[in-house]
Parts: sequence; C-alpha cells; structure tokens
Amino acid sequence: MNRPERQIPILDLSAEIEALWDELNAAIQRVLRSGRFILGPEVEAFEREVAEYLGVKHAIGVNSGTDALAIGLRALGIGPGDEVITAPFTFFATAEAISQVGATPVFVDIDPRTFNIDPGLIEEKITPRTKAILPVHLYGQAADMDPIMSLAGKYGLKVLEDVAQAFGGEYKGRKLGTIGHAGAFSFFPSKNLGAYGDGGLIATDDDRVAEVARMLRAHGARKKYYNEVLGYNSRLDELQAAILRVKLPHVDAWNEARRRVAQTYNELLKDVPGVVIPYEATYAKHVYHQYTVRILDGRRDEVQRRLAEAGIETVVYYPVPLHLLPVYEELGCTLFEVDRVAREVLSLPIWPRMELDFQQRVAWELRRALGCNKC
Repeated sequence: MNRPERQIPILDLSAEIEALWDELNAAIQRVLRSGRFILGPEVEAFEREVAEYLGVKHAIGVNSGTDALAIGLRALGIGPGDEVITAPFTFFATAEAISQVGATPVFVDIDPRTFNIDPGLIEEKITPRTKAILPVHLYGQAADMDPIMSLAGKYGLKVLEDVAQAFGGEYKGRKLGTIGHAGAFSFFPSKNLGAYGDGGLIATDDDRVAEVARMLRAHGARKKYYNEVLGYNSRLDELQAAILRVKLPHVDAWNEARRRVAQTYNELLKDVPGVVIPYEATYAKHVYHQYTVRILDGRRDEVQRRLAEAGIETVVYYPVPLHLLPVYEELGCTLFEVDRVAREVLSLPIWPRMELDFQQRVAWELRRALGCNKC
C-alpha cells in the first residue's frame, strides 16, 4: 500500500524551535558557561517570572509533573490513611501520586461535555477520611472550580489542581493552578509550555506549603545535609529553566493560536454525523492542549485505523480509565460516563502553527473514514 508523502503528526514542534533557535541557543550556552546546573540563577529567575505570570506568591520548580503532584499533596498535609477525590479520566500520574503519598484515590464520574470531574457527584463521596480534592483540567479545559472550592470550604478539604495539560488556561478570568490551595504543572515537551526534557512546578499563595515543597524537593532538607523528613531528589535543572524562560513570554500567543486552530476544526467538523466536537464551557478559557472529538456508534477504532492509513496520527487519551487498571480494580468503581467516553475519544493533530491545509486534510479524511465525505 502506498502511503501519502506528507505525514501529519499529532504534534509538530519544529516551527516553534526554528523561530526561537537563536534565543534557545543563547540560553543554553549561558547555562553551560556559568557552570551552574542545579538550583541556580536560571531556576530562581524562572520561578519569579512564572509566579508573576500566574499571579501567585510562590512557584517551586521540580523535575516532573508527577513529582509536582506528589510533593504538592504532601506539602498540603496529605498522607497515609487519607482519601483524595479525583477523576479517573486522566493520565495515570494523577492517581499514582495520591497512592505514592500513602493516600487512597476516590474516583468520581465526569461531565461528558468537558471530560472533567462532575462537581455534583463529589459530595456523596466525602467521608471522614477525605482530606483533599484533586480536579484535573483535562485537554486544556478548566474543571468547574467554584462548586469544588465551595465543597472544600464546607468540609475543610485541601484542593490541588492538576494543571499538567492547561498551562495558561483560565477559569472566570483566573489562571488555572491559582484557584485551589496549590497547583501542579508539567513541562513535558508536548505541553502548552514544554521544556526539552522533564520538568514540573508547584504554584501556591500559601507560605507554609511553599516552604514544605522546597524542602521536600531537596531530600527533605531546608539546609543541605540537615535533613528533616524523607523527601525527593526533584529539582528543575538549569538548562530546562533557561529554555522555559525563553518560551514563557510566547505562551499566551501560542494558546491563542491553538484556540484559532480549534475554531477552524470546529467549522470543518461541526456538521459531520457521528462526531462530537469539543465543548467549551462558558466559565473556561480552553487552551486546547488536545483537540479531542468523540466518535460515536462504536466506530472510534475503525476511524483511527483509517486515519493512520491516510498518514494522519491520532491518539486516544485515555483508552483505559484509571479505575479499570489492575492497580485500582479492587476499588470496585462503576462510572458510566467515564467508561463510555473512553470508548469514543480521539485526539486529532494540533499545534499553534498548524497549517490550514493540514487541518482540511484531517477533516476530509475523517469524513471519508465515516463514509460522509459529501456531508
């Protein structure tokens, strides 16, 4: 079978790298010549700059989004015997971090429009062991934070936002990751603000949470060699911080470009039978880390296969909800919306500088895969 010459990847960073090539090179050389590679001036500067961008008092760089979740939970006082309410439609790290600190994830079903936790189902899952809520802003769309924060206040719970996929996104004009007691961010290369390796961040206005997070990232020591608790070796390195400093001033423009790409997709796909285009909640500024449609009538896998044959890469985020994974099966959850959506979601290629002809081709091939190239 002859494959098309022009493959369309799920993400293409080449235009971004080319546009910033000189600045990136200068930043990398600055670090190399400094001889400072761990918790030096680049990390300190990035933490100041990203805290100002988000509008928080503290930003603590760590070595991954997963560690941001685990350290964030521990800094908020979550530990063995506690329960943390979250959604199972997310990357494994969300629940993994809860388990790693000794707590138990309690899964709540989602709103199928936003793919995020349904706030109306949270209260019934609160028990005397519940200590926190961990909402995920999936695909770049904000979870509905007002009712979540209201419940947290009513029951004395902490809220840690998982903002791995939504850097720069907003909820009613506020940056995501600044609404709860802390926010956990990932700078994995594919993120809206991505490093060129692993990286993560904890954001908070709470001085105590920030102090504990900084201690935990450095082996549980405020002062080197004077370790107070068991911590982590989890430090954002200087090279990644320097790269992120170059990219941070561009993130709003990139997010707006992603929104324009999404709007074009919406126009191209809005009338295709069997396809549900992304919903944007009125309270949210969606930043489209992923452009995720739903393919109805059990045809998702067939459509994905046919798009692959046409040279178009797509990804299913996520084929197995967390409550169905072997590690969490014993929790015995039955969650209708999550299970249904996991059989239907398909993420299409998207990046800020995505060419219009690429989008048109994706849409045309999607129509063709569904047998409605004239509809």
